[in-house]
Amino acid sequence: MRERRKRGRTVGTRWEKLDNHILPRWEHTSLGAITWFDVDSWQQGLALDDVSRGHCVSLMSTIMTGAVDAQCIQVNPLFGRRRTRDTSGDAAKPKAPKVSRDPRPEDAILVAERLGPTRGIHVLTTAFTGLRWGEGLGLHRDNALLERRQPWGSTEFVCPILRVVEEYAEYQERDGDGAKLGYLLQLEPTKNDGSTRDIDVPPFLARLLRHHLDDWPHERPFSTSSGKAWRRGNWSRDFRPACDGRDEREKRQGVSYRDAWEPILPGLDMRALRALHDTLQAQIGVKEPLAFEAAGHRRPGIKRHYQKPTPDMRAERLEGLEAVFWKALGNAGLRTLWGRVDLQKHPRT
Repeated sequence: MRERRKRGRTVGTRWEKLDNHILPRWEHTSLGAITWFDVDSWQQGLALDDVSRGHCVSLMSTIMTGAVDAQCIQVNPLFGRRRTRDTSGDAAKPKAPKVSRDPRPEDAILVAERLGPTRGIHVLTTAFTGLRWGEGLGLHRDNALLERRQPWGSTEFVCPILRVVEEYAEYQERDGDGAKLGYLLQLEPTKNDGSTRDIDVPPFLARLLRHHLDDWPHERPFSTSSGKAWRRGNWSRDFRPACDGRDEREKRQGVSYRDAWEPILPGLDMRALRALHDTLQAQIGVKEPLAFEAAGHRRPGIKRHYQKPTPDMRAERLEGLEAVFWKALGNAGLRTLWGRVDLQKHPRT
């Protein structure tokens, strides 16, 4: 592991696979006695999803290749082999979804309203820009609401953007020998696979973000009240009741009254809100070059080099997201957000 340098979370994931799955089965088996049949049979029985099983086998293959290079064995029996997928019994049954149903923009608006402006703006930004969790935490106010200026024809296209260049990562830190050093929350550069990008912001969200930045005293717009990065567990203490609902709490000595909340969408999480943004992009017909860019995905194939987002594509996306928001706001029975920002479009007199 020491020689195979990866991002911190990847290193932690590899050690977790090694400690919890690979070593318990193979630690006392000589390298020369490991066969593909045994490994393939073993991975089918792992109580993991199929992708994680593949990661375990891939890590084992990497270790075996290192053993070949070190002349401990002559050949890697795992190299180039195709795993058998378990399609029998429970493996063929679809898994119960984490979210009770597909999220709607109305759900994002209702959760944001319930959480209040300082946390709700994070929810809306994720749902309508597709920021990843760590990217939202890592966004600096100096990179919020910058301007994109792109010549097109005889005019210039201008719109506000969020510049994504760094993200917060939370993971179990390990030393070179795999010893656990505790959980780490630190700022890291974004991956170079399309994650570093400028995201166009629809007008309604730009207006809300300006209000938020005017009031927010800290460098990171989506931080805790003290300006520190959210840990997932701390965020969940506020976010989960807003989505899943909560019981009424009576007032008693040392404890304030708390009213009950009806569920909005049990199981909703920030990843599902990011996925909602991509779903909305498909709904409003965002062109593929721009859809990949906004989501932070590296578009596969040769078209990545030939097709680029144009101002017309960008304007169409912003208009579409703006229309989705206004329709969802009305469907949710709201005219304002957080009782202080009037978002109603008043006719000119």
